[in-house]
Amino acid sequence: MKTSMYTRSELQRTFRNFRFFVFSLGFPLVLYFLIAGPNRHQEVSGIPLPLYFMTGMMAFGTMIAVVSSGGRIAAERQIGWNRQLRITPLRARAYLSAKVLTGYAMAATSILLISLAGTLIGVRLSVGEWATLVVLVLIGLIPFAAMGIAIGHLVSVDSLGPLMGGLTSILALLGGAWGPIATSGALHTVSEAMPSYWLVEAGKTAVGGDVWPVKGWLVVAAWSVAMAVLASWAYRRDTAKA
Repeated sequence: MKTSMYTRSELQRTFRNFRFFVFSLGFPLVLYFLIAGPNRHQEVSGIPLPLYFMTGMMAFGTMIAVVSSGGRIAAERQIGWNRQLRITPLRARAYLSAKVLTGYAMAATSILLISLAGTLIGVRLSVGEWATLVVLVLIGLIPFAAMGIAIGHLVSVDSLGPLMGGLTSILALLGGAWGPIATSGALHTVSEAMPSYWLVEAGKTAVGGDVWPVKGWLVVAAWSVAMAVLASWAYRRDTAKA
């Protein structure tokens, strides 16, 4: 099986999944209109609420999009499809790359729709600010992409739904996707140590064309390395068991 053929098949299968549109696209979009619409003239942490909440829902929706690759991996493990793929010419790197690319394609769709919703409500950014925002979000999703692969190789299908739903919701909460949970103290320190915090911060830092401070890059890099190591171990463990 050719890598391009498998990736195309993955994209088609994923975008035909109704649950993806409901949870990764529809749910954040509806929440955005319900909360940001009536409060478009309010501010959060010194920035307009529509902009803050746009990046919050963008973070939430894209996290779901990339982590959901774990659901497809777990389902394939359950029916033995991944074992069948291992006896084909398809390499492990191509298999995992297809999952990551599919997750990013879903995330890009979420970014596009929520950005359009923000524009309708009154978010105004320059081309450079939009570009900075999108690039920071895509970089900030790297640890979540690896997390999805790890979860898919460690957790059964029956346990996957509650785990992924709870995990993404907790990370979104700690990251401030629904609003800042603390501005100082231990809870704020914990929040800043979460990769989801820097996804939400992408909107704040993008205003004026700035990027994350050094701390943000270090947090995202550390989580990316940790999740990549975990994903690699989980994949090797699952392969050895098969």
